Amino acid sequence: ESDKAALVALARASGDAGTSLKPISTEARDLFRRPFTAAELAPYDVVLFDPPRAGAEAQAREIAASVAPRVIAVSCNPQTFARDARLLIDGGYALERVVPVDQFRHSAHVELVAAFVKISAARGPSKGKSGRRRLLG
Repeated sequence: ESDKAALVALARASGDAGTSLKPISTEARDLFRRPFTAAELAPYDVVLFDPPRAGAEAQAREIAASVAPRVIAVSCNPQTFARDARLLIDGGYALERVVPVDQFRHSAHVELVAAFVKISAARGPSKGKSGRRRLLG
């Protein structure tokens, strides 16, 4: 996420939820210039990314090369989503579900949320190692 105030709010909200939640780490980072590498993503159970309209090509390539067991992708652009999803699928992920979200009532604009699971033969469907979660934006 590039919005530092949003990250502070998220960290505060997760801390206010008590100890029943798994730890959440946040970082302000330009994912076009410096995507998280496959090695950096290795310890996480879930990778969530919600890029701008241009999509997340560089980040999707790194996620595709990772062993992260689950990926959630949010998109406001079907074309860039298709490109990024193809990278994930070619990297050993299966698309489990896509849900359209019609959040802008008086426009044709639709968001979508997609869930992917790692199925490559090298790793297979799996559980993460650390129990930590990281949100990418």
